[in-house]
Amino acid sequence: MLLTLVILPTSVTGSGVALPHIGRDTGAPLDTLQWVVHAYNLTFACAMLACGSLADLLGRRRLFAAGAVVFTLASLASAVAPGVLLLDVLRAVAGIGAAALLTSGSSILATAFEGAARTRVFAAVGIATGGGLALGATIAGTLADTVGWRWFFAAHGVLMVVVLCAVPVMPQSRRADASGLDLPGTGAFVTGLFLLMLGMVEGPQWGWGSPRVLGLLAGAVLLAVVFVRVERRSRHPMLDLGLLRNRRFLALCLIPVAVSCSFVILLPLLPNYLTVADGMTSRAAGGVLLLMTAPVLFAPPLAGRLITWGLSQRAVFSLSLACLTLGVAWLAVVLRPGAGPAALAAPLLVLGVGLGLNFGLVDGAVLTVVAPESTGTAAGLLNTLRLGSEAVAIAAAGSALTGLTRLRLEDGLPRFSAYREGSAALANSVNAGDLSGPASAVPAAVRPGFTAFAAHGFTTAWQLVLGVAAVLCALLWLVIHRMLAPSTADATAPGRSVAEPSVVEPSVVEPSSGELSAPESCAPVVSAPASFALESSEPELSNPQLPARKSSEREPSVGELFNGPRDSRLSADLGGADAGDRTESRPAG
Repeated sequence: MLLTLVILPTSVTGSGVALPHIGRDTGAPLDTLQWVVHAYNLTFACAMLACGSLADLLGRRRLFAAGAVVFTLASLASAVAPGVLLLDVLRAVAGIGAAALLTSGSSILATAFEGAARTRVFAAVGIATGGGLALGATIAGTLADTVGWRWFFAAHGVLMVVVLCAVPVMPQSRRADASGLDLPGTGAFVTGLFLLMLGMVEGPQWGWGSPRVLGLLAGAVLLAVVFVRVERRSRHPMLDLGLLRNRRFLALCLIPVAVSCSFVILLPLLPNYLTVADGMTSRAAGGVLLLMTAPVLFAPPLAGRLITWGLSQRAVFSLSLACLTLGVAWLAVVLRPGAGPAALAAPLLVLGVGLGLNFGLVDGAVLTVVAPESTGTAAGLLNTLRLGSEAVAIAAAGSALTGLTRLRLEDGLPRFSAYREGSAALANSVNAGDLSGPASAVPAAVRPGFTAFAAHGFTTAWQLVLGVAAVLCALLWLVIHRMLAPSTADATAPGRSVAEPSVVEPSVVEPSSGELSAPESCAPVVSAPASFALESSEPELSNPQLPARKSSEREPSVGELFNGPRDSRLSADLGGADAGDRTESRPAG
């Protein structure tokens, strides 16, 4: 099981590092090449909730085995795919398998262990997934440079065969009262998100005003409306959108969006810049990314210490968002051709610390701002928004880089008359991590000037994208900080002390489904405190150890296993949420 949770994060972070090699070997255009990353992210984000329902219906071990088979076959087939189109399809299939593995695997662990043993197991889970996140880019770069990019996918398939051998000894469990799948809602959500991502990826290629792009974006908007209407009328909705009326829950859901706009977009895209502008190998580019991902393993304990020293949870969230904003803005300033790892180290480390500070805290805080019976639904909505924002942010950033690079290259490219492909083709090449191909088309005498020109235009595009990302993060920081502010009802709630915040020692917290389902969620879970105050004027946030489930009680759902039983003792308010913040919920399908 732990091997699975090492493999899957490397698949997320390593694919971007391998893209330049895939592009050179297959000769794929940029828009098709990008779907090696986008297809996996899309299906991974969209299949999580459906797989959670299937785990309850069919049995968790059975779904885990199915997910392992799908992921193994898709990975092995990716290693021998003759073209990038088939590779894109196989990556989408692998994303579905990954979603099944994570939802069912984590719930198997949650039901197989209890008490202190389960705490230790989930601590190991967090360390495994965090290690996979941190080392994925380096491993992918090393394999791509030495034996070829195909071995990156082949290694996943071979290792998953080992996992399959352990399936027969895993415990079987299922939920007797599980509800069915919300097929209309799932279909509208998946199709709408696909149309949105396709429109953004193809916008720079087809033209933002072209009928095809406008039709894709209009279709995405239409399906979003359909999805909302379907979910409101469904007895067992895929997502309970009514939770978004809860001010503090919405604020917590926006934190992963800020992470997507700063940290996540760099994982698949920055290696291409380092390859083009700095002339790095894929292995070296992966090593640079390690500066950003390694702090994810070590920053969560710092968050726990800050809270035990009396800092409020709201302040820790603000500090995290401040680091993300500062890191991406700092990177925009220092990023330049030939800058090298030393110049990039500080902003990348700050970004990693910013992400690490909110690991575990967001998922734990979500459980305290909704009614106890809504915790599973709330976790599902949080994870869907988290993964969906990642997929959309990566697609949007890649599209913006392509368009801005083309605009920056248009004016100066006529100076290099030997290059006849045009600014669009050159922009596509550099964004795919390949400058050697275009440079070979110009005479050797002007080649240094041509490569410097292309790298400078690419850098300018990156600086603009990072600047916009910093502004978005700053705005989200301010909005989230304000939305998490204690209300008047908090200060006047009977029996609550506004002068002395309650702080407890940190303890190990089990990860929710979201903590095992996305790059920014693969944190070690050994540092998130179980109870802390959002603000000094707010009441204590509690997440007490819950008693073992009796045999006569109903089987909990996957969402409940990840986030704790819907126990009446679980605090339903974050800082004493007032009545207006409480939201009733229907059971998720």
